[in-house]
Amino acid sequence: HASVAFRQALQLAACGLAGGSAAVLFSAVAVGKPRGGGDADTRATEPPVWTGARAGRGVWDTNWDRREPLSLINLKKRNVESGEDELTSRLDHYKAKATRHIFLIRHSQYHVDGSLEKDRTLTPLGREQAELTGLRLASLGLKFNKIVHSSMTRAVETTDIISKHLPGVSRVSTDLLREGAPIEPDPPVSHWKPEAVQYYEDGARIEAAFRNYIHRADARQEEDSYEIFICHANVIRYIVCRALQFPPEGWLRLSLNNGSITHLVIRPNGRVALRTLGDTGFMPPDKITRS
Repeated sequence: HASVAFRQALQLAACGLAGGSAAVLFSAVAVGKPRGGGDADTRATEPPVWTGARAGRGVWDTNWDRREPLSLINLKKRNVESGEDELTSRLDHYKAKATRHIFLIRHSQYHVDGSLEKDRTLTPLGREQAELTGLRLASLGLKFNKIVHSSMTRAVETTDIISKHLPGVSRVSTDLLREGAPIEPDPPVSHWKPEAVQYYEDGARIEAAFRNYIHRADARQEEDSYEIFICHANVIRYIVCRALQFPPEGWLRLSLNNGSITHLVIRPNGRVALRTLGDTGFMPPDKITRS
């Protein structure tokens, strides 16, 4: 009976929270729970927390990025006598008009045995991969608005090479997109078990990267935008799960090749579509790696 009550409590909590927020909240709670010990048996008999909150409902949180126009208006302060015309006008003021195209690029192959982060430079093959990715992006014929890249060495070097193929596109470095452990994966894997504190530290930063960069267009944006983000596999996989409102704990079930292109589309109404995930079809088979 206790487990049934717990599931019901989760469902009630999820109803009171936006779907994305609920997933993050429940995930944050799960991060703090140890895999072993007295909790282990109880956890094994319970379904994943997101199934209790969302199973079978097919609910899409329209305000996942907190930019749904109606949510930006304080209806209590609205003059009742002004009627629907003013409300419509104010809603139009907050409505996005443009579509954002987000291209998430994983860095190329690098020397994983470098003792310091600055020593983990691209391998010769990694440099070839970056050239191929740059050529592919240039061949799309799109007017790219900007390149945002992780400040880690392998991402910076990948950006240096790709940028040569996209002259005139501005670039900016950020620590938010650095590699890390976003959230404890479910199911767990035996070969990768970072300390719980790493999820606690990295998870908040990577979630901040998602909230900062992945959202519908600003209402002032008139034309569709094409933006490139060059970063890391864990970051990209987590962002994809969050953007599609899939359980973020499933990020490790996705696999991304080095130099791959993942294309997200965010419509003015907040709908999100995944055009490609980890595409490396533009590379010869002997140039494709994942490490």
